[in-house]
Amino acid sequence: MSTDQDLAIARKGRHISLVIAGTMVAWVGLSLAGPSLGLPGRFALLFDFAALAGLTYAVVNIIQLWRMRQDSQR
Repeated sequence: MSTDQDLAIARKGRHISLVIAGTMVAWVGLSLAGPSLGLPGRFALLFDFAALAGLTYAVVNIIQLWRMRQDSQR
């Protein structure tokens, strides 16, 4: 394995972890803040779809990371 490839794998892993953590913090925060701010219920659905999009993005990146690691082991 090359050092550059190891750094790229580590960087992508950190990116994925930040996306997942940020998505969950934003989703929980907005879900709790929505009713206290008097937002209609349809905004809760919007927050849920935004969180679903963020987590889908993370899953796609996890698959890419897995493929990068498989290629580096060959």
